[in-house]
Amino acid sequence: MAAMHEGMEQQEDPTAGLDEDDVFEVGALGSLDGDRPGKPAPELDRVEVAPAGLFRVYLGAAPGVGKTCAMLDEGARRRDRGSDVVIGFVETHGRARTAALMDGIERIPKKQVEYRGKLLEEMDVAAVLKRNPRVALVDELAHTNVPGSGVHEKRWQDVLQLIDAGIAVITTVNIQHLESIADAVEQIIGIKVRERVPDWVVRKANQIELVDSSAEQLRRRMLHGNIYPKERVPLALSNFFKQENLIALRELALRFVADETEEEMLAYLKTRGGGLAWDTAERIMVGVTAAPGSEDVLRRAARMAARSKAELHVVHVVPSDGLRRDGERMAGLKKLALDLGGTWNDLYGDNPATVMVEFARENQITQIVMGSTSRGRLEEMRRGSVIRSLLKEAGNNDIDIHIIARKSR
Repeated sequence: MAAMHEGMEQQEDPTAGLDEDDVFEVGALGSLDGDRPGKPAPELDRVEVAPAGLFRVYLGAAPGVGKTCAMLDEGARRRDRGSDVVIGFVETHGRARTAALMDGIERIPKKQVEYRGKLLEEMDVAAVLKRNPRVALVDELAHTNVPGSGVHEKRWQDVLQLIDAGIAVITTVNIQHLESIADAVEQIIGIKVRERVPDWVVRKANQIELVDSSAEQLRRRMLHGNIYPKERVPLALSNFFKQENLIALRELALRFVADETEEEMLAYLKTRGGGLAWDTAERIMVGVTAAPGSEDVLRRAARMAARSKAELHVVHVVPSDGLRRDGERMAGLKKLALDLGGTWNDLYGDNPATVMVEFARENQITQIVMGSTSRGRLEEMRRGSVIRSLLKEAGNNDIDIHIIARKSR
């Protein structure tokens, strides 16, 4: 779902923006294994490509990164492939390159709305619905409509109406407008974010593509007058477009897209990954019990997760009879786990090693943290060693194990 698009320059992608479930001859796209163009990969002569879906979002860290240009480029590519594409609404902000990219794409006339003595323009949703194109290009998803201009208060509501009518929509949005991020942006840059989009709307997209630009590159575009008129440049560079602001916004955008990619990858691996862990990011699981010193083990695992910027999964194995021992103590450990930023998971089964490794495989865990056992050798011989069993099962699944010494109290 999530992808990255560098600046305002796009590389031609022969599979970008597919409107239908398509099956390509590999020879038409070139070799899949790095051989000469036109040579099919061994034992593979057809490649299935998923449909583009009805909703695509170009996400950027700030104005001027090239979201609208990327959207118009994609619209032109689909038009050239025979799709019925129209411009529902595009705001050029006086940028010549943006205006030039609109040439050759049918435009739905904007609705003229008088508000407080001014004549303003909005998307004519009814006209787009009546025209019923295959694809509509709609800029600025977070835009607030002029009061009285239509049925909906927000443009994202207009977009959902078009999608419900079967019209594919390609749109744009900046990271600061996402509801979950807006407050953080206000703290970072000190500017009120009034126009907001619910996160679920953006996450609903079949494809989210990041249009990326470094802070330095964006400031140069601003200086050259490619974003705002030159008279607005000095004020913009000393306020919203300060380098530290742009770096922070870029990191927020990158993290959002990374999270989307992570969720998509985990969903794939659970269904089609063959049960193997892909070492694309660290995910740490810590097993806790009512034994003394579990708090120290949990805190140690949390520090490990923080240093590697990893997810922290805290698990407690409950016997299959469902009877919980030391419930008050486990409640305290659960609160500590949540306070440390981890997620709490109760697992059920009589073989702790087996259920823990099964959970680890399902959640693509890369490291398991356990406290050292307090059992003596005779007790281990009689009841078995959880850690020995865990070492064996985890090793067979390429999962690293860390045994943390418990402090004596």
